[in-house]
Amino acid sequence: MGERLTKKDVEKIQAEIDDRKFNKRPELIAEVKETRAQGDLSENFEYHEAKGAKNRNESRIRYLENMLKNATIIDDTSVEGKVGMDDTVTLYFPEDDLTEDYKLVTSIRANSLENRISIESPVGKAIRGHSVGDTCTVHVNDSVSYDVVIKEIKQGGSEDEAIRSF
Repeated sequence: MGERLTKKDVEKIQAEIDDRKFNKRPELIAEVKETRAQGDLSENFEYHEAKGAKNRNESRIRYLENMLKNATIIDDTSVEGKVGMDDTVTLYFPEDDLTEDYKLVTSIRANSLENRISIESPVGKAIRGHSVGDTCTVHVNDSVSYDVVIKEIKQGGSEDEAIRSF
């Protein structure tokens, strides 16, 4: 089983693939040809850099195409009053007396520095489908767990969140 993606994720990935194939690829090929014509390739830094950029672009295309080929499409609709995909949730951590906001997203858009957590993460698994006021137990592993209380749910769509690099 591959990545769990929403239809919006698939559209973003396909748009990036198309951009890389039809816009960036021709530019990078032209740059490689231009720098190759500058002479001795063994000491031509520009040529090696252009070739590296072209190869990174091709690798990214293959990575994204494989992700789509192996993906499982999931529903991104959420029920009113329940934690669902792309909702921002205010959680209270009783052990630390701390309140934090998190947005529940697919793993390819997750970014802990921006408080976007994956539906595959322990917190994401624990809170998905629950309502305001529910106390959810987050199981980190077999011997470690903690409770969180859902204080607020803000329903929302996916903004222009970047798809992770590889």
